[in-house]
Amino acid sequence: MAPHSGGPGNPPERYFRFGDVEVDTVGHILTRAGVPQQIEPKAFAVLLALLEHPGELVSRDELLDSVWGHRHVTPGVLTRAIAQLRAVLGDDHHHPRYIQTRHALGYAFIGELEPPSGDRRRHEGPQWAGSGPGPPSHGPDGEVPSHGPAGAGEAVALEGRGGPLAPEEAAPSRLSAWALPVAVGVLLAGLLLWAGQRDAALGPAEASVAVLPFTSLGSDRDQDFFAEGLAVEMHDALAGVEGLRVAARIPASAAAKLDTDVRTLGRTLGVATVLDASVRRDGDRVRINARLSDCNTGFTLWSRSFDRQVGDVFDTQAEIAALVVESLLGALPQPREEALARRLAPTRNASAFDAYLRGMQQLRLAASDSEALDSAIQWFDRALEEDSGFFRAQAGICRSELARFDAMQDARAFRNAQTACALAREMAPGSSEVDLALGDLHRLSGDAGQAMAFYAKARRDPARAPEALVGMAQLHAARGEHERAAAYFHEAIEISPGNASIHGFLGLEQYRAGNLDGAITAFRRAVELEPGSAELWSSLGGVYLAAGLNREAALAFERSLAIRPTAAVLSNYAEIKQQHGDYAAAVTLLRRALELDSGNPVFWGNLGDALLGDPVTAGQAPDAHEKAARLAGEYLEINPDDATMAAATGWYLVNSGQRERALEMVERAGRLGAGRAEVGVMNAKTMAALGDNAAALHWIGVARRSGVPESRIRADPGLRRVLEDQLAEGPARDGTEPVHPGREGTTEQADEQEKQTGQPHP
Repeated sequence: MAPHSGGPGNPPERYFRFGDVEVDTVGHILTRAGVPQQIEPKAFAVLLALLEHPGELVSRDELLDSVWGHRHVTPGVLTRAIAQLRAVLGDDHHHPRYIQTRHALGYAFIGELEPPSGDRRRHEGPQWAGSGPGPPSHGPDGEVPSHGPAGAGEAVALEGRGGPLAPEEAAPSRLSAWALPVAVGVLLAGLLLWAGQRDAALGPAEASVAVLPFTSLGSDRDQDFFAEGLAVEMHDALAGVEGLRVAARIPASAAAKLDTDVRTLGRTLGVATVLDASVRRDGDRVRINARLSDCNTGFTLWSRSFDRQVGDVFDTQAEIAALVVESLLGALPQPREEALARRLAPTRNASAFDAYLRGMQQLRLAASDSEALDSAIQWFDRALEEDSGFFRAQAGICRSELARFDAMQDARAFRNAQTACALAREMAPGSSEVDLALGDLHRLSGDAGQAMAFYAKARRDPARAPEALVGMAQLHAARGEHERAAAYFHEAIEISPGNASIHGFLGLEQYRAGNLDGAITAFRRAVELEPGSAELWSSLGGVYLAAGLNREAALAFERSLAIRPTAAVLSNYAEIKQQHGDYAAAVTLLRRALELDSGNPVFWGNLGDALLGDPVTAGQAPDAHEKAARLAGEYLEINPDDATMAAATGWYLVNSGQRERALEMVERAGRLGAGRAEVGVMNAKTMAALGDNAAALHWIGVARRSGVPESRIRADPGLRRVLEDQLAEGPARDGTEPVHPGREGTTEQADEQEKQTGQPHP
């Protein structure tokens, strides 16, 4: 066959005509129903290669050789070119009229060509070049305008780099005299662009896509959850397709700050294509306009408009996903395509799905906010009322309760999570969502072996792999195995580099390991990726505070509060006020925090500290500390290996008059995490309160070696007094750390599980 490398070439016919399509091989112009179509040069060359051999199989290798020269490309570039041709020609891959896919072999042109008719043009006058931009146009409310028969429920939009062309705004077949120079200029620019791309391959070569947040159209902002939820479901479904790399989910707050140029997006996100969509919901109808764009050229590979009943949204999502996969990987075998469709239809009850999406929105927005978590659970409950077998809603309750327990140490939440996870497992044994939740459940209860087993199962699902790796990292971090933890975190980041949550978890691990610089770096990266997260700004402020950078901490807390007041940021902000001696302001902030979350022992303990600092309110402190000690005790019954909480409990106990139990907690915390920064600080405070200055000095030394800044140590009145007494007595006696036995009972089981599942070791 004659080679086509993207150059002009000399095909035997200048014009090919079939159906309502005309192809000018010399001018590189394709019209459909008299309307010029935007088409990338490589796709145009593929079409010519097929047209020159009508009815014949043209193998994939032949096409790659003739169009791309087989240089630094993968079959995915051909698949994308075929997808663009189908979009331009209005061809359906399930019922093709023009291009037939011969699976694993190649393609054939099966349309009926009209006989040659010389060089006579069917339409007189100059036409828009296929690779140049068409006239600018805009659809209503930012929608992607569509083109096709009314009422068909699906249409192909005419796309160009300058924006989509609405049917009523399509370029006419004749141009007025004044427009002629513009048309010639565009034609020349298009040919130059085409010539410049002769040897260029679409990149990156691997099949990859970013799913942008779907845009919700209309004035009812209460419907935003629906568009957001559809994008998340689409992202997770595509991430589960073997061979397709999907960029990390992009929150709406981060997407708003991204450059909207497709080529820039591709470079920023490291993907070959971008999927975006607009969603308009009116009553029981929903209109979705979806578009897949090539990040190397900026061209639209395809655009579709769906106008259907809300109850048909599952099938619509499945069709969009199938189009994406076909464009990047080729048509899936029927069983895999059906599996993809099932993943996008976790229920067939539209009301249950609505409630579930609302619950997931609340869970994403505020994973550590008590009110938001309550709201999420209520929506999941409503979804289960509509569909009692909706396992994802049941798993959502489990995840919400675990988030409450992890962030707020609320023992009741853990018991609720146990029940919800058990029910979800009965509904869908082996589901990756349920396995991930069960991994978290066992991790938070200290059962490392079972947790590792469930994480290993969840990790087999590409959509769940990053979260499973984070869970594995947290298992090792809890045992003080920071190198192993870091290896898992970095593997998760490698899979999902733009995931702000993973960077946030890494920051927390760096903080607990005493690496405050590393923690600050990780949290700063997290807020860059997701600047609208109140929790991440609060955490960044927390590590600034731990590093003694109070000014930076205050700014981060204020940024968090501006987004949404949460109990965590109110409590952290109170510590700054307390360090500056403004105990009344600290008490006010902490009481507001407790209004949002009354089950967190840390908030009660901090309130006790603020009350204790002011002689006027010091008499109220024991009650707050006693409440903190009781709640912390309930938490430690579930997670007995939490060294930091054990150390904090010792402080709460000594301030509520329980001196012997306080000393027991100091020893327990020392056994579990002798080298941790927070253990050093809290144990030092407890021993100072018990009057044992030598022991307090030892734990101050531990805190210093773990990276706690001197300003934070001296901000505590009890520790400041110990240091002043020591200075008056003479040189410091900073003894060596005692040797404590390692943690027992779970390490060997988890290590054996890792050997069985082939987990990496640093």
